Amino acid sequence: QVQLEESGGGLVQPGGSLRLSCAASGSIVSIFAMGWYRQAPGKQRELVASITRGTSTNYADSVKGRFTISRDNAKNMVYLQMNSLKPEDTAVYYCNADVGRVGVRTPLNYWGQGTQVIVSS
Repeated sequence: QVQLEESGGGLVQPGGSLRLSCAASGSIVSIFAMGWYRQAPGKQRELVASITRGTSTNYADSVKGRFTISRDNAKNMVYLQMNSLKPEDTAVYYCNADVGRVGVRTPLNYWGQGTQVIVSS
């Protein structure tokens, strides 16, 4: 089994910063693409940022220039540095990863439980 555990969410004022972390654990051979998604109340879950194992990145237009995704392959971690936060960034943020597992032929997709980010004065 594989688990993804997010941390780092919380309450922050507009213009502030937060850093989210996601740790993958379990019977992992290799982690391929990793990403962060978010879901605000009453809205669909949306991609915020993604990163390949080779560290190519992709961002939603709404966060370009403010958020930075990075990863540490040795530690099976992915991070999301969020700067210049806006109230519209308020959402539950989910970690996502494509994971190659021991004894499993194709990578499987996993989700974390989510961490709440609230941007409010």
